[in-house]
Amino acid sequence: MITEARRTLISRYTIAEVWQDTSNGHHSLHSTGAYQPGEVISAFTAASIWATPSYLTVQISNDKHIMLAPQFLEYINHSCDPNAFFDTTSFQLVCLKPIFPGDQFTFFYPSAEWNMAQPFACRCGSANCIGEITGASQLPEALLYRYRFTDFIRSKLDAAQQQD
Repeated sequence: MITEARRTLISRYTIAEVWQDTSNGHHSLHSTGAYQPGEVISAFTAASIWATPSYLTVQISNDKHIMLAPQFLEYINHSCDPNAFFDTTSFQLVCLKPIFPGDQFTFFYPSAEWNMAQPFACRCGSANCIGEITGASQLPEALLYRYRFTDFIRSKLDAAQQQD
């Protein structure tokens, strides 16, 4: 294992490395390559399908939440200023903003979950941090145009807006 100040390399894959923060045990996924917006970072599939969400799933329908394969994608953490997006229609992880070797992959959790299994207080540090992460169902209307959402979540948001 390689250790740098405060983090240890846990595993290495073609597109990324999993690191663990030695101060808190937190894992993160870091790029080994460079990507530009719109580029596909990785294809993914459903390793398993659950009827209810967990903190590791991505929602694809009202009652289907998938565990990701390749499994290392589960180490992509939340950010209110994400650089990647899980496109659950094409089953591709897509780059949203320039990513360079060593950058941590991040995505906006509510982009792929209607109601989070484990809501949490965000500490992403972004100037645009929204605070409490509960899922797309709880987002204020002003935020619905700031983020890219999966087709399923977008359809839920559109239906909810039509009811208002």
